[in-house]
Amino acid sequence: MTTVIRQDDLIESVADALQFISYYHPKDFIDSVHEAYQKEESQAAKDAMAQILINSRMCAEGHRPLCQDTGIVTVFVNIGMNVQWDCELPLDDVINEGVRRAYTHPDNVLRASILDDPDGKRANTGDNTPAIIHYKMVPGDTVEVHVAAKGGGSEAKSKFAMLNPSDSVVDWVLKMVPQMGAGWCPPGMLGIGIGGTAEKAMQMAKESLLDPIDIHDLQERGASNRAEELRLELFDKVNDLGIGAQGLGGLTTVLDVKVKDYPTHAANKPVAIIPNCAATRHAHFTLNGNGPSLQTPPSLDDWPEITWEVGENVRRVNLDTVTPEDVKDWQPGETVLLSGKMLTGRDAAHKKMVDMIEKGEELPVDLKGRFIYYVGPVDPVREEVVGPAGPTTATRMDKFTHTMLEKTGLTGMIGKAERGQVAIDAIREFGAVYLMAVGGSAYLVSKAIKNAEVVAFPELGMEAIYEFEVEDMPVTVAVDSRGSSVHQTGPAEWQEKIIAAKAV
Repeated sequence: MTTVIRQDDLIESVADALQFISYYHPKDFIDSVHEAYQKEESQAAKDAMAQILINSRMCAEGHRPLCQDTGIVTVFVNIGMNVQWDCELPLDDVINEGVRRAYTHPDNVLRASILDDPDGKRANTGDNTPAIIHYKMVPGDTVEVHVAAKGGGSEAKSKFAMLNPSDSVVDWVLKMVPQMGAGWCPPGMLGIGIGGTAEKAMQMAKESLLDPIDIHDLQERGASNRAEELRLELFDKVNDLGIGAQGLGGLTTVLDVKVKDYPTHAANKPVAIIPNCAATRHAHFTLNGNGPSLQTPPSLDDWPEITWEVGENVRRVNLDTVTPEDVKDWQPGETVLLSGKMLTGRDAAHKKMVDMIEKGEELPVDLKGRFIYYVGPVDPVREEVVGPAGPTTATRMDKFTHTMLEKTGLTGMIGKAERGQVAIDAIREFGAVYLMAVGGSAYLVSKAIKNAEVVAFPELGMEAIYEFEVEDMPVTVAVDSRGSSVHQTGPAEWQEKIIAAKAV
């Protein structure tokens, strides 16, 4: 029997799925984070997971993005061999039209992050197209589509190696995960592809992240093949590393480990790791010729009632009056609530400023004594001052840090995850400070922003320099003025605690 699939049905289904996953976490993810939250003993990690869960519920209620990085779209399409297409456009163009409509939806505009000419002009395409699309012909008379939106921070932590046939996959993964740092926003999942060729291993790792979180079911029934044995072993051993939520140290680093494998050449063992972050976004639908396939909204009862209250020892800081001398008292791991005015700036803005400094040109903003937030916010809708505005990965700014601190008098930086040693050394040298905002809580953070104004480089779009006025924006002291990093001390402390507990 032949099934006819209409062009508009696929477009509408793709657009609906992408809007849906921008603000609804999968239920299995919420359940797993809540379970990890309840058993977590590290207060810093517990606070981070509380913010992720609160943010998730807020996004579900407000239909706004879970993360300011609304991802690069990846689509897996399984086409039944009895399907006939009623399309005027090539199939890639049909899917990309669905992406375009999703990302430009007026009620929930999603940030366009895709750049054309990636090693040249790096010009934003404006609508987040094109997607990365994989096709497979399968028996049947339906079209099954899997849609995901993958954040750049977690994608940047992907790893690949062509191991020798006798090498241990477990040993390699346990070596790579600490090198990934916290920029992939744990807790999340690890997708692992083994075998095939280099590109096949990477594709399997990505595709595995579409599967539901079910590690506890596997633990109960036991492994039936080598891939499942690896899942169980790696789940325990990765969590034993003590990296924890947001890399702050704790009991849960991964919620699940997925493994797909494929036959490979006798001389090779290709292995890939792709992490999925706290903004886990994917949806599935099937077209059978009877119109578009739209997502079913979940019940808000699926979200736990979590409250996050600032402890008594929190430090409140007025950004308009804080001095370089004041930050010398701040301690690693300390919670700080920021109020007042801060500047923003990401990769493109930093590069422009450093280039101007090297040419002896005056910067368009005075950074002396100021704090800069590494963020590229989503455009606001309705009454919003700014859209979701969570932090971007701070290590991308490391190469600019020494120049910025030395030449501008910048006092502090705010971003996601750890800093590299070159940045830590600069922070120590100039007595600055680095603060960490929780990745995966972009909408929650945006509620602390009371005013937003572009003050420089408007041509950079979401990478322009803004001035934000904030009220009680929660952050953690990640690197203090003496160069002590909580992302180094926290995981080391919790790894020792986990090992000691297992030895009893």
